[in-house]
Amino acid sequence: MTAKEKSLLQRTPTHVGQLRADGLRFAIVVSRFNEFITERLLVSAVDGLRRLGAAADAVEIVRVPGAFEIPAAARKAAGTGRFQAVLCLGLILRGETPHFDYISREVTRGIGQSALDSGVPHSFGVLTCETLAEAVDRAGLKAGNKGFEAALAAVEMAHLFAQGLPGAKPAEGQRPKGKGRYNTGKGKSQR
Repeated sequence: MTAKEKSLLQRTPTHVGQLRADGLRFAIVVSRFNEFITERLLVSAVDGLRRLGAAADAVEIVRVPGAFEIPAAARKAAGTGRFQAVLCLGLILRGETPHFDYISREVTRGIGQSALDSGVPHSFGVLTCETLAEAVDRAGLKAGNKGFEAALAAVEMAHLFAQGLPGAKPAEGQRPKGKGRYNTGKGKSQR
């Protein structure tokens, strides 16, 4: 990056969510289908939220039959007004029919639409894998754990929406404890 580009960015207000979950509430919608993988995602997601300061009673788990049911449950959870973010966890494995493509497309679209319609951040921890070996790798063996990554994304987005997004006014009861600050890109925090 050139000095001119760096200077341009330094003078531009920048808003970044913090990785602090204290004072925030989360719903985790998790599929029971392929439970041997989704449970690994769930345990890592809860671990991530707790490590970032979420209280034990600030996380609620919603179990649904399969990945296709995740968007509807996520929309319901977001609509309650009790959660600052919704984590969506599941696994869709490719089979011998085009079913994988239909389900993957609709689950992705549904989760995104729920987030847009509700104004509540949703993190996407639904694995779409070609093989079971890929799923095992993404649930903690080789490629990290996508449940943990979904927790990090949910916390950062919830924090950003609650405190630092320009023009956004948090709904009643959605402001986390502590001071509302965001990074202006000028090396100091602004209220």
